[in-house]
Parts: sequence; structure tokens; C-alpha cells
Amino acid sequence: MVMGTSMFFLRIFIATTFFFASIFAFDVPTIAFEDGFSKLFGDDNLVISPDGKSVSLTLNRYTGSGFISSEAYHNGFFSASIKLPKGHSAGVVVAFYLSNGDVYEKTHDELDFEFLGNRRGREWRIQTNVYGNGSTDHGREERYLLPFDPSEAFHQYSILWTANHIIFYIDNVPIREVIHAEGMGLDYPSKPMYLYATIWDGSAWATENGKYKVSYKYSPFIAEFTDLVLVGCQASATECTGPDFELATADYNIMTLPKRSAMRRYKERYMTYTVCYDIIRYPTTFPECEHDSAERQTFWDWGESKIVMPPKPRSRSRSKRRVRPASNVYVGQRVF
Repeated sequence: MVMGTSMFFLRIFIATTFFFASIFAFDVPTIAFEDGFSKLFGDDNLVISPDGKSVSLTLNRYTGSGFISSEAYHNGFFSASIKLPKGHSAGVVVAFYLSNGDVYEKTHDELDFEFLGNRRGREWRIQTNVYGNGSTDHGREERYLLPFDPSEAFHQYSILWTANHIIFYIDNVPIREVIHAEGMGLDYPSKPMYLYATIWDGSAWATENGKYKVSYKYSPFIAEFTDLVLVGCQASATECTGPDFELATADYNIMTLPKRSAMRRYKERYMTYTVCYDIIRYPTTFPECEHDSAERQTFWDWGESKIVMPPKPRSRSRSKRRVRPASNVYVGQRVF
């Protein structure tokens, strides 16, 4: 009975996920790799597909790899469908992000999707970061579980960055919005940034604060990227009227009530940490944080959720009871 009830709600969750993904589908042009990007590092560890529309990044015991947009942007919508490495991936970091750190070494801006690998049988985790004017000493990070296995199929990850707000999307569903509050000052990213994608060894911190390092006996670790999107005003442009108008009127720039509801549900179910409730690190909260007293009670003083926690790995011990295989229970997605 319990199994049947769980399956019923799981089907409801999956249907809801696809329903919202279809509502929020964005009509954006994709580009070939050579039309907007170039290799950053990694030599043969970066491989472009024969049709030029996809690229794979590899981490092995010799090096990671990465690519960068050919142009910097004043603002824009940046997106890619990504499939992460399979199996044991502790210590591995895959990043999809905007930055100008190579230009402004001490006052750089940055917007991140960071995918943090894990031990076999445990879930990948995701972290979003917002840095402005070199504000890494008080970074605005949030961490989440993912509602699917990101190594089994491609999923779309997008960053919208304008003068008014920043939105992080997963499969076109908003998971985080940072509104440009007046009190943020230079902490709000404002200088032109490039788009990057990288895979690298984050053994020092990525998995349980560095407890588990990258084990190269499981290498190579391969991340795949396709459906590449660069929409916005290039820093080299003489005027931005057209791109700015396109960005201002695009559906991905407008936070409708259904989008806000979907974002709230995602946070309730999958957010494991938020800087907005971390009063240990930041006794004075950030100006863009919106506080909900009921929600605040579901977080510890150090910003971690009391409710959302990674599921325990399945036990490997044998049992005389016949148990239905987990793959028949875990269909592959949870709900936003």
C-alpha cells in the first residue's frame, strides 16, 4: 500500500514537472560552438562534435578542460543543456558561469552554476553564486538537490542577467531570483562578463568539505554540453538598443505568478542552504533577501535546511525479502 501510494504521488510530481516545463519553454536561438566560443584550456580534453553544435569536457589525471565565449556581454541570457559525468564523481566540479575575473582580478563579478560531484550512489548537488566587485568574502550562495539524475540525460541550465535582476533556471523553471536592491551597491554584478564552462579537480572542498577527493581510477570524467545560447548585448557593440529591447521583452525576463509559484515549490523541496538565513556568518542580512517568518523556522541559524536533506544511500546488505529494484521506484525525476 505504501509503495502504491508513493508511486501515485511520484507520477503526480513528474506530470507537474513536465507541465511547468512546457509552460515556461523559451524560444531562444542556439548556436554552433565556433560561432560564439573558443577553447580555454585542456587541449585534447575538449572535443567538439562533428556537427559543431555540442562539446564535451573531460577531466583526467593530467588536466581538466574548459571553453569561453568569444565576446564579453553587458547583460544577457546564457544557456546550455548539460549532462554530467556518471558514477563515482567525488571531488569533481563542473561549472557553467559568467565572470570577468581575467580582466578585473581584484574586483571581478561572477554568476555561477557549480555542479558538485559525489560518491557513487549519492546525488550530485548544485550551488549558485552571485559575486560583485570582488565580494567573494561575503558570497551570496545557495545550494540545492536536483530533482533528477543529471548524469542520465541532458537538462537545461540558464542564467538571466540584467540591470534589474538575475534569474537562475533549470529546465526553464526558475530556482532563484536576485533582485537588484538599492542597498547592494557594487555587490551587484555590473561589468561586462564572459561565459565559461569548465570541469576541474575540486578535491579540496567540493565533496563534504574535501573529505572525499577525486579518485582517478574512475576517470575520465566527461561533461557534455549542447543547445548553446548567447543572447545579449556584446561589450564590443557600439549601441545596445536592439539587444536590450529583446532582452527586456523576452518571456525569460518576466517573473509571472506561475513562475514565482514554481520557484517557491522548488526551494521548499530542494534548497539545502541559503545565505539569507545564515545569521552565523552574516548577522546583518543582505538587502535583497526577502524574509518569511514561517520559512525562517525551517532553517538552522547557519543557513542549512532542517527539512531538505540528501537521501541516504541504499543499503548494500542482502535481505531474504525480495525487494523491488530501486530503478522501478525511482522513475528519474522529482517535482519542482
